[in-house]
Amino acid sequence: MANEQAEAHAEAAREFIMTELVTKPDLQAVRSDLLLVKSELQAAIDTQTLRLTVRLGGIVAVGVGVLAAAIALLALVLRQH
Repeated sequence: MANEQAEAHAEAAREFIMTELVTKPDLQAVRSDLLLVKSELQAAIDTQTLRLTVRLGGIVAVGVGVLAAAIALLALVLRQH
């Protein structure tokens, strides 16, 4: 009876452990998935960087335009006095 119990415990332990083991092909598949996600994230970051650069350039251009208009308006007001 003790031998059967030992075998049952060994079988239960083997089933538990085998589900937790990772094989080299499993790791390679995960690695390739991670590399794909990394490249997708890098592309998304690059796209956002470009969008933010363009947006910042637009903000600076508008700011310079507003400043130039304010200076021109101030110069016009000062000439009239």
